Amino acid sequence: MPLSQRFEDALVFAHRLHAQQLRKGTAIPYISHLLAVASIALEYGATEEEAIAALLHDAIEDQGGAAVREEIRRRFGDRVVEIVNGCSDADVIPKPPWKERKEAYIAHMRSAPPSVLLVSAADKLHNARTILADYRAMGEALWERFTGGKEGTLWYYRTLVETLRIVYPSPLVEELDRVVTEIEQLVARQENQKLLPGSGR
Repeated sequence: MPLSQRFEDALVFAHRLHAQQLRKGTAIPYISHLLAVASIALEYGATEEEAIAALLHDAIEDQGGAAVREEIRRRFGDRVVEIVNGCSDADVIPKPPWKERKEAYIAHMRSAPPSVLLVSAADKLHNARTILADYRAMGEALWERFTGGKEGTLWYYRTLVETLRIVYPSPLVEELDRVVTEIEQLVARQENQKLLPGSGR
């Protein structure tokens, strides 16, 4: 499926919206994440509208709420807005408490349409891959980046996986499960090492 000018326009728009934003705890431009999510979505069969929504999936939440929602609607139509809305866990400032937002997002996934589930799973897969790579490089210091800390982050990703396996069984979710499982196994190995004699405890 060739991509049209609309995708190019969305790419430019996403870059302009997120130009000053970095990945949490890094110096990596945020657009790298948006490109990765769109790439994953396309690799798992996304339509152009779903790929555009993947590029813009954080725009409402991070870059202006209702005003940005209406700009996306004007530029790319109601269908893209519906998907982006479905991938947003908050559009107000200040955001609700972290655990409350994540529980509401998981509950929303149970009845979300397939396009939302596709983009959301692609988003979480890229995040999980990044967590795994950074945990290997940084160890326990990684969890300081996350509002939910280690326990909250692991709970969130495992609960999302279990929810998506029910409502959106797919190769994409299977891959997400594999990556989250690898994170869990690495965390368990690190914690077991701390308990060994001579480990400093």
